[in-house]
Amino acid sequence: MIVEMSKKFFIRTFGCQMNKHDSERMAGMLLKEGYAPAKSPQAADVIVFNTCCVRRHAEERLYGNVNVLKSLKKERPDVIIAVGGCLPQKYGEEVLRRAPHVDVVFGTHNLPNLPKLIRLAERNSSPICEIWPGTQTFPTELPSLREKRFQAWVPITIGCNNFCSYCVVPYVRGRETSRPIQDICREVRDLAEEGVIEITLLGQNVNSYGRDLYGRSRFAALLRELNKIEEVQRIRFTTSHPKDLSDEIIEAVAECDKVCEHIHLPFQAGSDKILKAMNRSYTKQQYLEITKKIREKIPGVSITTDIMVGFPGETEEDFQETLDVVRKVRFDQAFTFIYSPRPGTPAAEMGEQIPEKVKMDRFNQLVSLQNRVTLEESSKMVGKSVEVLVENVSKKDPRMLTGRTRSNKVVHFPGSKKLINQIVQVIIGEAHPWHLIGEVVIRGQCSVRSSELEIQN
Repeated sequence: MIVEMSKKFFIRTFGCQMNKHDSERMAGMLLKEGYAPAKSPQAADVIVFNTCCVRRHAEERLYGNVNVLKSLKKERPDVIIAVGGCLPQKYGEEVLRRAPHVDVVFGTHNLPNLPKLIRLAERNSSPICEIWPGTQTFPTELPSLREKRFQAWVPITIGCNNFCSYCVVPYVRGRETSRPIQDICREVRDLAEEGVIEITLLGQNVNSYGRDLYGRSRFAALLRELNKIEEVQRIRFTTSHPKDLSDEIIEAVAECDKVCEHIHLPFQAGSDKILKAMNRSYTKQQYLEITKKIREKIPGVSITTDIMVGFPGETEEDFQETLDVVRKVRFDQAFTFIYSPRPGTPAAEMGEQIPEKVKMDRFNQLVSLQNRVTLEESSKMVGKSVEVLVENVSKKDPRMLTGRTRSNKVVHFPGSKKLINQIVQVIIGEAHPWHLIGEVVIRGQCSVRSSELEIQN
């Protein structure tokens, strides 16, 4: 059944890159059904929330966004509101209890069934909740509506086998499942023919890619195969797990000219006691040795990370160990989090839960230190010419373009919109904690200055 083209959909995404990729698949399916994208929930006939439940904050944001639509649902009862992804996979019908005006609830494994569920909701007055226990269709087999035509997410695994004591991912995404190398290479070749020049390989732990298929990790071999595809100019990947980041993988990153010099390597905590309680399977010293090896083998590499404060049982001495790692590794950027108990995880049942005030104090100390380190590391870029993939017009300043270096640093600079989707050389003039400012280089000279040029169509 094909709906009228006049109907529109709006998707709001919470969470990780895998969720963003899932949302592109949802958009692709709805486009195939005859829907068109809407610019806002108020302009849509179908509103989909793709959720995350890894941290409590994402859960609270979801319910805040959904509850805002109560009045819209009263004014337009025919509007379909759907909530999908990790949160329903974990909590199921509880979503309907907390938001009874929702029409459709579906889990991470039910993504391919979204169009059918919407059609059922249009005919039924009762809400629908469908949660499958496992994946039947790998997401990449579904149509996609990508946010940018020259960049693409490419999942190489789904699920996770690590069972960190604070994390719900294995429970909502399932056990780790890899795609065959030939399938991934075929998809990337198809994407290249469509004009994609940068791909990002996705997995909860890309370093263990292929163990279920080949008996050992084949991630390094995958990087080398993808590096042979001529049209692709940049290859990124996320996320890496320290216990599985082998010398073979580091060497592949160093030797493959299309693989970007950026590794996101969460360490979470600096205390061996806390790392053991988290079930992270490495020590502080092992992490420091890995990052030292990365910097020795990959010139110009940037290392980013995830850090958690306030895990159960974390003492002041444990927290100081975390700050010590930040000082020694000097991360280019860190995503910092306050621990929040996730029902159903071992950590939620642990004693010695840390008071909120203590967690907040430690969080503020961590952020202050990392911001200082980030600015110091970014300042080293001033005066250098770097390769930037131009992504769009800056959201905060329409006079500027924005893009990323190979090391994943955000750069803003003046230039024509015609440069979007191109790789250019930019000389860095200013460093800020979260971005750089520069000028485009043409034939060895700076082409324009921000004070001299407005964005041209």
